[in-house]
Amino acid sequence: MSNHKPSAPVWLFDLDNTLHDASHAIFPAISANMNTYIARVLHDGVNEVTQERIDAARLGYWKRYGATLLGMMRHHGVDAPHFLRETHDLKDLRAMMRSEAGLGRLLRRLPGRKILLTNAPLDYSSHVMRHLGINRHFAHHIAIEQMHVHRQLRPKPSKLMLARLLRRHGVAARDCVLVEDTLANLKSAKQLGLGTVWVTQYLRRGERSTLAMARPRRLIRPNYVDVKVKSVRQLPRQLHRLR
Repeated sequence: MSNHKPSAPVWLFDLDNTLHDASHAIFPAISANMNTYIARVLHDGVNEVTQERIDAARLGYWKRYGATLLGMMRHHGVDAPHFLRETHDLKDLRAMMRSEAGLGRLLRRLPGRKILLTNAPLDYSSHVMRHLGINRHFAHHIAIEQMHVHRQLRPKPSKLMLARLLRRHGVAARDCVLVEDTLANLKSAKQLGLGTVWVTQYLRRGERSTLAMARPRRLIRPNYVDVKVKSVRQLPRQLHRLR
């Protein structure tokens, strides 16, 4: 029987709506950019490109593949770098950002190595991290461009990608914790044996009502979530529940 007991976990942190409030202004701006991009791709010069068709593509592909980009690539032959560059072209990112104070102190207090794991592109996520002032607390920064498996783009919630990441960094799933706002990503991580933390404070009303079902005042914790926190600042107090 194994007596394995790690001294500290390896943390995989999501970025948007986990470490900062992307729903405030950033996500609406990215969605607007995506709408423009998708409308351009769908336009055939004959049929009207309605908002309904645009929404069906943007949201439908996100729900089906975990990222709108994958659907645009698979069904419309879109070039990934071009899509990411165009949709994440935000003129005044710093002014759009909202976040809690003390993130750096939190990350410094939290024992263990930290890795940023985001489905956002590298250029955008690097700027966000710099504005948050937390770059130095992360050993690695893994953005969507680095999420290829067998030459195929496999962003979260891909278990293939997660398993490869663990092998590459020499860490066992049981020693790793994913901190996320997106339940689908947490579910696939738990299926691999990772610890899971669900961050809820930046979920907007529409997301909340869908998740809470019959009890809209309370977000129900699914069985694949080990710890539910409003803010990542609550993590140090929850360490005992992740062992």
